[in-house]
Amino acid sequence: MKHSKRFTELKSKVDKDKLYPLSEAVKLVRETSGLKFDASVEVHVKLGIDPKKGDQIVRSSVVLPHGTGKTKKIAAFVTPGKEKEAREAGADLVGGKELIEQIKKDGKCDFEVAVAVPEIMKDLAVIAKTLGQKGLMPNPKVGTVTPNVKQAIEEIKKGKADFKNDDSGNLHIMVGKVSFEENKLTENIEAFLEAVKKAKPDSIKGTYLRGVTIASSMGPGIRVQL
Repeated sequence: MKHSKRFTELKSKVDKDKLYPLSEAVKLVRETSGLKFDASVEVHVKLGIDPKKGDQIVRSSVVLPHGTGKTKKIAAFVTPGKEKEAREAGADLVGGKELIEQIKKDGKCDFEVAVAVPEIMKDLAVIAKTLGQKGLMPNPKVGTVTPNVKQAIEEIKKGKADFKNDDSGNLHIMVGKVSFEENKLTENIEAFLEAVKKAKPDSIKGTYLRGVTIASSMGPGIRVQL
């Protein structure tokens, strides 16, 4: 793959064999963002797991102290008595069976995250495939199936992010924008890595965190010292 001259120049600022202290890596990630718009900052974690084994799946969530810089559109699947509460908390789409029927009919999911009360989960079965394919199915493991929809919605608005390993045993998450102050990016990354450590499956016996890399959108990867 041929990179632009600009990318090659930015990449030359990063020593690919060096493990950078987090504060230094964050400074570099801001300096090596070659895009004219406010690029996202992403963290990629290589885990020492076997993703084919069900008891080694890493899935959890974290409330980033300074948010991600992006507002997510939230759908709340609730019973009639919870609709007012969900709207006041900031949900963009609120409904029960009628909202489920609408999604079943047109197959459109005009939202980026969904929360649901436990009582409505049986009704969601008819659109489980549609939601699942887009990674939108509410899940109690990450707190999106809960009787306390107000708290769930407020946490998402504050910067709650879910994470789950991919088929190669890696995690990927957005932790902010290059315009963020360095200390805010650092604190977001530290909060995420702490959540990853807490999500370690009991069945893992070897090295759990194999490597951490941070990068801006289209920017070079910077390896972080653990």
